[in-house]
Amino acid sequence: MKQQSLEIIHDEHRALAAMLNGLRAIAAGIESGRLQPDYALLADMIRYIDEVPEKLHHPKENDYLFRLLRPRCPEAVPVIEQLEAEHAQGDARIAELRAALASWQQAGAAGFAAFHEVLTTYLDQEWRHMNTEEHEVFPLARKHLTAEDWAEIDAAFLANDNPWQGAAGEYQALFTKIVNVAPAPVGLGG
Repeated sequence: MKQQSLEIIHDEHRALAAMLNGLRAIAAGIESGRLQPDYALLADMIRYIDEVPEKLHHPKENDYLFRLLRPRCPEAVPVIEQLEAEHAQGDARIAELRAALASWQQAGAAGFAAFHEVLTTYLDQEWRHMNTEEHEVFPLARKHLTAEDWAEIDAAFLANDNPWQGAAGEYQALFTKIVNVAPAPVGLGG
């Protein structure tokens, strides 16, 4: 059984990882003085994380993968509940990131440290979250879900096989804009 949905989730995690690594690299460049703040770029990167993983990716995990795994594998319930709680905190965490960016922009250089702290916390939480899904939930799903379960999960994820493109390629356009504006090695910008 191929479990195409797990491949899609993994691909979505890789795209998110690229954005998270980009944020970390840009913040490190600003901290070291190699880069100047580009608030619009950072706002676009946060918008992308909000609209794609938070609004599209996480709800599908909850509604399909986690819902079907819960009754088949009682040992997965605590980790599923933890991951669902983290998903539920997504809007608040993004709002905190946006507020920290706005405060930094208003305060100037003196506001960077507070933004960097909020960003670092967010990035660390996201890495832990993805690793928990990949290393704890995926193996249990492979072991315990039935062919019928996988058919339902796969159908849901394949119905929108590339959520990163969104309606009329909106998210692909945003991703391309970010890549074109972000400085190397994050993107192609100057």
